[in-house]
Amino acid sequence: MCGIFAIFSADGRPIEPRVHHGSRHSLRELAFRQSGKQRHRGPDSTGVALIADQGVAMVHERLRVVGVEMGDQPFVSTDGNLVLVANGEIYNYLELSAGIAKRRGHYKPKSDCNVIVELYEDFGVELLQHITGMYAFALYDKRTQELLLARDPFGIIPMYVGHDAAGNLWVASEMKCLVECCVSVETFTPGEARFGKVGALRRWRHFEQPWMKQIPSVPCDLSLLRSSLESAVRTHLQCDVHLGALLSGGVDSSLIASIATKIMRERDPAFRLKTFSVGLRNAPDFEAARLVAKYIDSEHKEVVFGIDEALDGIRDIVYHLETYDVTTVRCSLPMLLLARYIKSTGIKMILSGEGADEIFGGYLYFHKAPDAVQFHEELVKRVEQLHLSDCLRCNKVTMAKGLELRVPFLDTAFVNYVMSIRPQDKMAGEQNCLGGVQQHRIEKHILRAAFADGYLPDSVLWRQKEQFSDGVGYDWIDNIRRVATSHVSDEEFAGAAERFPFNTPTTKEAFYYRCIFEEQFPGEPAARTVMRWVPRLDWGCPEDPSGRAQAVHQVNKD
Repeated sequence: MCGIFAIFSADGRPIEPRVHHGSRHSLRELAFRQSGKQRHRGPDSTGVALIADQGVAMVHERLRVVGVEMGDQPFVSTDGNLVLVANGEIYNYLELSAGIAKRRGHYKPKSDCNVIVELYEDFGVELLQHITGMYAFALYDKRTQELLLARDPFGIIPMYVGHDAAGNLWVASEMKCLVECCVSVETFTPGEARFGKVGALRRWRHFEQPWMKQIPSVPCDLSLLRSSLESAVRTHLQCDVHLGALLSGGVDSSLIASIATKIMRERDPAFRLKTFSVGLRNAPDFEAARLVAKYIDSEHKEVVFGIDEALDGIRDIVYHLETYDVTTVRCSLPMLLLARYIKSTGIKMILSGEGADEIFGGYLYFHKAPDAVQFHEELVKRVEQLHLSDCLRCNKVTMAKGLELRVPFLDTAFVNYVMSIRPQDKMAGEQNCLGGVQQHRIEKHILRAAFADGYLPDSVLWRQKEQFSDGVGYDWIDNIRRVATSHVSDEEFAGAAERFPFNTPTTKEAFYYRCIFEEQFPGEPAARTVMRWVPRLDWGCPEDPSGRAQAVHQVNKD
């Protein structure tokens, strides 16, 4: 995991030095300076490639996880014509490397992302049909002055693009590198690619699946479901540094930790996974996490935080997240404290359970889905918006502390399988079973059932969904809502629609975060990169994103 940054001239000619903050900056100096705003993403090294006569500067901020010794970027092809900056992990790079070696007689990858250069030489833009992983990259061909930009199917890795007043194209992992210098900024769409010269980039979707447009009809195969997730975790364990796992005590993170432990013990029977949880003292998640840690015999650490300690970071977290979404801000403050602690232990890669709720319908508001068609359509919407919510949060929060987070539930093959299962198999609530008997099914029932033979204690395997911002302690949301609201007067809030005509805040808490965001990322283009995460109001759900606001949470807890 790293940070990428690039500037590409609008016309393929040199870019003149410009005055920036009172100083005259060359293209290299400007690129290095702006990329410095995301240098937390790559604390291990900074690499710069300058093609001055074509007006191109490419910068890479590196966190060394795979190919520690040889993987510094930008990568340059053997003939010197191709230059690549890439952020992410290519999980099938060993298989791809073997194929490259077979075609060429010899090939030894410098790191996982190095295969992108070689595959471009062999297949051109069709390389995107060969790679599997989480990624965002910019590849430039000096011979043709063409560039290829691409982002992984679900937007696990962030990427933004913008244009300055001269029409030059800017690319960065984080928006903060662009807003100061660009007149337009946008989020690069997941599963999209752009290719060509700067002024004539062709766009297309390199990831299209039937489940995006059709209602699936394939029944669930629990054995296949289990083996598919085990395979996903196995690929996500590839790294050359110390690793650990987040363990909230919910079924998602607990399953990932349990599966990872089983796989690692195939290599070393004495292996003990390092697991971490965070919360207020006596948080609901702690008890469940302790049960799992004991069950899988992990080296477990609880990070206890104080409310004031977390509240101190509100402005910082909005800056790191680059969003004003209420649920994302609420979740991220405890997670930032946890990421800081984990990095201090020497761990550089961490596994997590994000993505399961989107592909299985795990949020409590899904109990309100009127029918299977709407249930599936809502799943598709949530998957397509992951890059604006959970993926954004888990990547930017951990990378703020130079920590790589991997999400096996969002393995491309696994998502394709789960999203191809007929929705009625995934729906929660009152379901018709054999003989017409009504049975109440817990959310993510098929996931739990697939691992109901010794992976987790039953009390955790069948534990109801507890959203992260609730599970860290119910007082947390109550207090952050109270503090945020106290900063906004009735008069200020009454003018919310006039001040913020786009995405108008509907609560004082949302208004407060929006004000902080506007100070740090001014302008409507920046504001339009944000999506508000709310349950389905048309299903009769309350607007507050907390799981505790959903009626089923109260019914099942009583």
